[in-house]
Amino acid sequence: MKTHLSIHSFKPKDKTIVTIGTFDGVHLGHQKILEQIIASAKSNDCESLVLTFFPHPRMVLQEGTEMKQLNTLNEKIALLDNLGVDHLVVHPFDKEFSRLTAEDFVRQVLVDTFKLKKIIIGYDHRFGRNRTADINDLIEFGHTYGFEVEQISAQEINAVSVSSTKIRTALCEGQIELANDYLGYNYSLTGTVTKGRQLGRTIGYPTANIHIEEDYKLIPKNGVYVAKCVLNQQPFYGMMNIGNRPTVDGTSQTIEINLFDFNQDLYDQTITVSLLKRMRDEQKFESLDALKNQLALDKLSAQEYLSQL
Repeated sequence: MKTHLSIHSFKPKDKTIVTIGTFDGVHLGHQKILEQIIASAKSNDCESLVLTFFPHPRMVLQEGTEMKQLNTLNEKIALLDNLGVDHLVVHPFDKEFSRLTAEDFVRQVLVDTFKLKKIIIGYDHRFGRNRTADINDLIEFGHTYGFEVEQISAQEINAVSVSSTKIRTALCEGQIELANDYLGYNYSLTGTVTKGRQLGRTIGYPTANIHIEEDYKLIPKNGVYVAKCVLNQQPFYGMMNIGNRPTVDGTSQTIEINLFDFNQDLYDQTITVSLLKRMRDEQKFESLDALKNQLALDKLSAQEYLSQL
């Protein structure tokens, strides 16, 4: 897949089959749409193209809105690449772009720049200045400018019964297994391993502290999770705590993972951790010994869960 960081940097060699959306999560519903795009492009000797925007339009148009997202931009690019899309255009969304009329967007972007043959889009898609144009307007533009419009019906979308909002809600409620089912893959967090207070070492459970740079990335509900990390193409499993570490008077949220049977130095490395199961809420214990005893129980629970995979 070729990634283009602006509409203007895309120079098509062939006609394109296009879809447009934020595709946050690239979940099962998105995957169904993208499979249609790819199949249609192959059957029409065209190239498949996904147009998305960064930052999320809502973050630009509704100032002050805190919009947590399921994927960082790099994660989204990797997910789309794995699906087999030919081109991803990530256009910087700003207020000037939002003022394009629907017809200017169709003519300047879809027709003149993308050399559009067909667009495949959801029945509820709205576009143009103030999002005033809908699928019916797009069909009319198709007649005027000579491209096809394939509508994804409400029935098709509802049959999948998945939405980014549902996934966000599941993650915020700690329902990680439900979120993973909706996504079609395990929700993950990617960050740099930084030095913490190293208290885990003193009780026999050393942890890697993960700093996530992208503040828009959604962090699931605080608690203890069974997690997986692939390092040098080898999988390692462990237990991860998301929370404020109340037992040791922590004051800010941290993400820490204790990997089983692992003793390598990870400082300053970028790692990706996949969340498999949520085991319990974060708790405040009376002492470090009490915390240590609970961690021993958590490890047994995690290993029992992993033995059944």
